[in-house]
Amino acid sequence: MKVRPAMLLIENNHVLLMHYRYGETDVFGLPGGNPDKGETLNQTVIRELQEELGVEVEIGPVAFFGEVMMPESKEDVLHVLFLGQLIGGIPRLNPAETSALAVAWKPISELATLNLYPNVGRQIQSLFTSQNSPGYIGKIDQAFF
Repeated sequence: MKVRPAMLLIENNHVLLMHYRYGETDVFGLPGGNPDKGETLNQTVIRELQEELGVEVEIGPVAFFGEVMMPESKEDVLHVLFLGQLIGGIPRLNPAETSALAVAWKPISELATLNLYPNVGRQIQSLFTSQNSPGYIGKIDQAFF
């Protein structure tokens, strides 16, 4: 199982997402990525957001984490979602570092209706309505595109 840290950046009740298109399907991903050898999860998130979006972030606590069990040919993924803040720059895609098509600020209220990777829209909504971190959420029900 590989680990993929990502960040929940929230401004004005909107979440920063990266917009991808797979075939005919629009998919929105939380910014983050795969750790390099010897890199901590915090360092990975900071690096990935700098490389892909040109922003500086401050890492907060872990919001929650859970697994996506992949089809046979791929490695399962443990997603670790951190809360954080944008402290420098304006999110803009760096095409040399990402295949995303656009940056999108989506309302928290719409997250459960999006094709989200990882598929944690309801958990994000719950986090901001209850103010309690769910911690470990177990297996994430993920559609594959």
